[in-house]
Amino acid sequence: MSEFAPICIYLVISLLVSLIPLGLPFPFASNSSTYPEKLSAYECGFDPFGDARSRFDIRFYLVSILFIIPDPEVTFSFPWAVPPNKIDPFGSWSMMAFLFILTIGSLYEWKRGASDRE
Repeated sequence: MSEFAPICIYLVISLLVSLIPLGLPFPFASNSSTYPEKLSAYECGFDPFGDARSRFDIRFYLVSILFIIPDPEVTFSFPWAVPPNKIDPFGSWSMMAFLFILTIGSLYEWKRGASDRE
């Protein structure tokens, strides 16, 4: 259990570093109900118009997928950060299959024109 102590300490410190800035403003915040302007609708200085649940063009979703693809690629590439003689052939080929699937996804987006500017 002592070999996991640095990881546990790191998790506790990271939780504190992330949660303290989130909770720090609450004791200093004022009651927003005293300011009716704060509770009014605001959209770029205009009263809101139209429906917020309108349909989006498919290009927005393709661009979002375009930015999501590198995230799991980087995350799942971390196990390759070991010496090459420590990776067995199964691990190597499974990583190649994963990168192949991500390449197919990138080629699909490229074919659909997700990165085209219009």
